[in-house]
Amino acid sequence: MNLEFIEALKEIMKEKGISEELLFSTIEDALVAAYKKNYANKSINSQNVKVTMDRENGEIHVYSQRKVVEEPSEDMNEISLEEARMIDAGYNIEDVVNIEVTPKKFGRVAAQAAKQVVIQRIKEEERRIVYNEFIEKECDIITGTVLRKDKANILVDLGKIEAVLGPNEQIPGEKYNFNDKIKLYIVEVKNTTKGAQIIISRTHPGLVKRLFELEVPEIYDGTVEIKSIAREAGFRTKIAVFSHDENVDAMGACVGPKGIRVQNVVNELKNEKIDIIKWSKLSEEFIANSLSPAKVLDVVLNEDSKAASVVVDDNELSLAIGKEGQNVRLAAKLTGWKIDIKSKSQVEDQPELEE
Repeated sequence: MNLEFIEALKEIMKEKGISEELLFSTIEDALVAAYKKNYANKSINSQNVKVTMDRENGEIHVYSQRKVVEEPSEDMNEISLEEARMIDAGYNIEDVVNIEVTPKKFGRVAAQAAKQVVIQRIKEEERRIVYNEFIEKECDIITGTVLRKDKANILVDLGKIEAVLGPNEQIPGEKYNFNDKIKLYIVEVKNTTKGAQIIISRTHPGLVKRLFELEVPEIYDGTVEIKSIAREAGFRTKIAVFSHDENVDAMGACVGPKGIRVQNVVNELKNEKIDIIKWSKLSEEFIANSLSPAKVLDVVLNEDSKAASVVVDDNELSLAIGKEGQNVRLAAKLTGWKIDIKSKSQVEDQPELEE
């Protein structure tokens, strides 16, 4: 070992945030193993060996450790009190004597062992640091840079790690070009043997929630709460909001001045339509609101089956149901109720349904 190695080692520790004592002690353990493998012999019990590395100049010393006894046996782990005091007069029974046994050519073996353990420790620390950084961002959004497309997957650079945006996590019809900056929702962070694995998404409802938190101060500070979200990514999202302050309009806060807040979210989601619904603790009212922009005439609930029968004007029926049933489908997801929609004329023609 030389001074340049120690300086390089300390620079790495500083850059990677690795504990100096942890790394040096790990290297010393590796050097013990290297000594046992390459220099173990009958004259020295290799099981009781200690290796020290000077933290400043990198000098390495190997010691055979022996216990001080009155009458040593043939055990190479023992030394007589008389012999011990020839080394140092301060030794007493039960003390451990370190006798230097550093091989002349141990430096090359030591350098190789140290190099391997440093590389391994750096990898472990980098994995730990990355995992700890991203586990704090789980269920939050992050900005990534598109690197390339690999079959149906999109490889994204997240800074200290790359992640894969799978086909099911991509907004339908959205184009991902090299170097594009995109906002992603971190669904999960896994700690694997190969390091942190980051599960990212552009389709998760959580992405919409976090985007509104960024755009709407009232949501961020807790004045306005997003009670539930139903999303069909790339097409339409419904969010139910509630204000904890009677002087604050929850829907107005989300829309923003001249609609700028909701428009910013829409732009990030590539023009995905967003319906902002007023949440209510009254299920009938909440269900009626959830079918916006359609206007509801009546809502009848069946608490046992968690089903709701909804009546709308004839000219509102298609609007309430939505294209391919999307509006009512999202309303059902948003409220947690099964929703059956009938027009006013259908109910009048079948009185038993009204009953």
